[in-house]
Amino acid sequence: MVRFADIDSQGHVNNVRFFDYLEDARWGMLHVDPYKAGDPPFKGLVVARHEIDYRRPLGFRAEPVRVETWVTELGRVRFTLRYEIRDDDEVYVTALSTMVAYDAERAAPRRLTEDEMAYLKRFA
Repeated sequence: MVRFADIDSQGHVNNVRFFDYLEDARWGMLHVDPYKAGDPPFKGLVVARHEIDYRRPLGFRAEPVRVETWVTELGRVRFTLRYEIRDDDEVYVTALSTMVAYDAERAAPRRLTEDEMAYLKRFA
């Protein structure tokens, strides 16, 4: 949902708020959905890069927009998520996030597990 607080003085969603939408979609895909399915959620991921292209202004509206998310590159340590923030008629934003598997105790990258790789391949 587009929230009132997301709207800037120009009357459309502020550019930085789109990153919140991407984070919500990423959290759902990598944490909430596996948890609901009885699988362990991903742990130890960091964002190495974000890239975003603003295609059309998105104003306040009663209808929600979708954040469609898929995997475009998958390696042993990193993967790339692509997104479209859209409704049935328009694409408002295209974006990507490069994610790196990370071991917080070692403060270093780690390899994705076989289960993580299998899960991500479902979205390739």
